[in-house]
Amino acid sequence: MTQATFSTLKLKQALLENLETLGYLAMTPIQEQSIPLILEGKDVIAQAKTGSGKTAAFGLGLLQNLNVKRFRVQTLVLCPTRELADQVAKEIRRLARSIHNIKVLTLCGGKPFGPQIGSLEHGAHIIVGTPGRVEEHLTKGTLNLDNLNTFILDEADRMLEMGFQSALDAIVEFAPKHRQTLLFSATFPDQIASVANKIMKQPERVSVTEGHNPETIRQHFYKVDNDEHRMVAVRLLLQKHRPKSTIIFCNTKIETQNVADELFNRGFSAMAIHGDLEQKERDQVLVRFASKSISVLVATDVAARGLDIDTLDAVINYHLSRESEVHVHRVGRTGRAGKSGMACSLYSDKESYKVSVIEEMNSLTVKPEELPSINYLDKPIDIPSMVCFQIDGGKKQKLRAGDILGALTSDGGIEGKQVGKINLFDNRAYVAVETNVAKIANKKLSDGKMKGRSFRVRWMR
Repeated sequence: MTQATFSTLKLKQALLENLETLGYLAMTPIQEQSIPLILEGKDVIAQAKTGSGKTAAFGLGLLQNLNVKRFRVQTLVLCPTRELADQVAKEIRRLARSIHNIKVLTLCGGKPFGPQIGSLEHGAHIIVGTPGRVEEHLTKGTLNLDNLNTFILDEADRMLEMGFQSALDAIVEFAPKHRQTLLFSATFPDQIASVANKIMKQPERVSVTEGHNPETIRQHFYKVDNDEHRMVAVRLLLQKHRPKSTIIFCNTKIETQNVADELFNRGFSAMAIHGDLEQKERDQVLVRFASKSISVLVATDVAARGLDIDTLDAVINYHLSRESEVHVHRVGRTGRAGKSGMACSLYSDKESYKVSVIEEMNSLTVKPEELPSINYLDKPIDIPSMVCFQIDGGKKQKLRAGDILGALTSDGGIEGKQVGKINLFDNRAYVAVETNVAKIANKKLSDGKMKGRSFRVRWMR
């Protein structure tokens, strides 16, 4: 079936021209179903898996509805995690780059409160934040929603799962009654329906729940006896297939850390991400995984929301998810943008009923496969192709990506193509380089100068 193009939408010309420069031509199914309703001003409940284009769907709607000359908060987007909030804000800025003077501000926990107050005093059109921090600003009177016309809940299922119901109720009390409310979610539990009934007016519901394309995502299922066998199975799969980037999904925070520790002790380049980590630690783990300086990320479903990762070779379900819809969400992390991916799921006899539900939901016939030969455990373990450096200077020190790239490539020894991702934070920066030039990079960054000054550099091993 031919997909409709963005040019068929009644969008501002500047938005349409920018979409073309971004390479956004045909709409995804969830965009095709939801955007026309959003542009009509209706409340919308949209259900679709991660990676389906939901952010662009509501992003275009809120930008179409925005009055740039009115320098007040007109849109509030709530996200369950800071990582997702940062990603959503980044995408909205990309969609809005042809419209001058739009200010998008993120309000998330894990960052100092004072600077956020200063930013709010300077004004903003769009707020993207986490419920706890947004509620805090509202109760302290540092955030005003009197001019709000668009209220968006992104990944609403995870927001409720993380216990943000009371914060959400409090935020709604500060919002005007006459507004457009959009609710986007990968799954649709009963709790979502209850929230929608309370905060939305005659919402239109659209849903795209198609399974994954078997041509781009190969799903494999393996039966295991116990958790000890489960860990051996993970090692065998990593050793045989040797993916450069893998997410292993676990159902609990403790399990996540235990699996990551066991893999690390066995020599794998693995780290965990879960809710008990400090924000700085979470940033470091995500940066290292995205820059391919670690190859295995062990995560809970909530912690993995909003990961901005270009390509992911494999997903391993250490346990099957508690909700069958989340299985679709996990598997959809790989095989994106037309690239192939692999999803391996481990299950015991006690989890066989979950397999039956997955079969029915995805029109699959699951046949458990044999695990790779135990001999693969004797093979040498691959090391990541990149290493990462932390620089103790960032945006507030006026450091730019070009300054870091220049320091690395000046006077020879390192070519531009050997430098990977550069991530800038307020007071820190991270840069990835190919492993074979790591020592040269370390010397250049440590001994050289950027912006006319020296910065402390740490090789993240």
